[in-house]
Amino acid sequence: MLDQLVEQVLTRFGELENELADPVVIGDRERFAAASRAYRELEPAARLAAEHRRVADDAAGARELLAEAGEDPELRELLRTSSARLEELEEEIRLAMVERDPNDDKNVIIEIRPGAGGEEAGLWAGDLYRMLTRYAERRGFKPEPLEIGDGTYTFAVKGDGAYSVFKFEGGTHRVQRVPVTESQGRIHTSTATVAVLPEVDDVEVEIDPGDLQIDVYRSSGPGGQSVNTTDSAVRITHRPSGIVVSMQDEKSQLQNREKAMRVLRARLYERALAEQQAELSASRSAQVGSGDRAEKIRTYNYGEGRITDHRVNLKLHNLDGILMGELDEFTHALQDDEKRRRLAAAA
Repeated sequence: MLDQLVEQVLTRFGELENELADPVVIGDRERFAAASRAYRELEPAARLAAEHRRVADDAAGARELLAEAGEDPELRELLRTSSARLEELEEEIRLAMVERDPNDDKNVIIEIRPGAGGEEAGLWAGDLYRMLTRYAERRGFKPEPLEIGDGTYTFAVKGDGAYSVFKFEGGTHRVQRVPVTESQGRIHTSTATVAVLPEVDDVEVEIDPGDLQIDVYRSSGPGGQSVNTTDSAVRITHRPSGIVVSMQDEKSQLQNREKAMRVLRARLYERALAEQQAELSASRSAQVGSGDRAEKIRTYNYGEGRITDHRVNLKLHNLDGILMGELDEFTHALQDDEKRRRLAAAA
């Protein structure tokens, strides 16, 4: 059964390589983009399949020589290591072939809000914003601020596969540290919530303009020309769902409206996913929770310089690096965990 899968993977990968070298495909932007995306998705499995074929050939050759020449320590060791590697590759190939989240290639919209902890929670929300934007830049993505203010941070992360990376940051992030506002050196526990929403196009979410209540008002807070002097801020209320989105950072009412609609589409799309696929999707309410200290996906302990991801029980002692955006080890562990859970569900 696995041999058939290996053959199918290598055959399909060869077809994709030929497509990407075909001048007709190269000249068709949409077709070339689709083939490139399929190539990237299949490449990890193809590498493993090619290794499986090589190792299987080594094992078969070792068996033949042992049958002809009798016992040979080197051949026996080659057969042992080859057989062990084939068992490992079987699981790795199956994991690599697990169906991907259909949203993985999308851009994301991230919302960070203070949870429990008062003023310290607001400061922690700002730290998380800096951590995640630095991580985006390290991974070659483009962060785009949408609405920053009052301790909340709404921003987009653009780039191929952004959702596949940032979806694991959704949830309650708990911090244990001595706040800068603490005069007696006592450790406080505070939280901030992070919601990660796949950004979608107009065609993926139909919004009836009649369902929208759009209010305009003057921006509040610091600003330059046109801020606080014109009705440039926009508040959009989606009546059927009760979702409200406000934007005021741009000088132009049109720009604020466009940003607000992006966030609204993302929230409505995520809500639809949660309703349709409750067992698979990480709904916004499940990601965010109440912000209570007991609800957390990750704990950042400043005193011990330790970060613990409670979903995969992974502990790292690189707090400074993590806050600078070095989150790859957490992401890889969580991606592997997701693949294993999907594989178990499929089985």
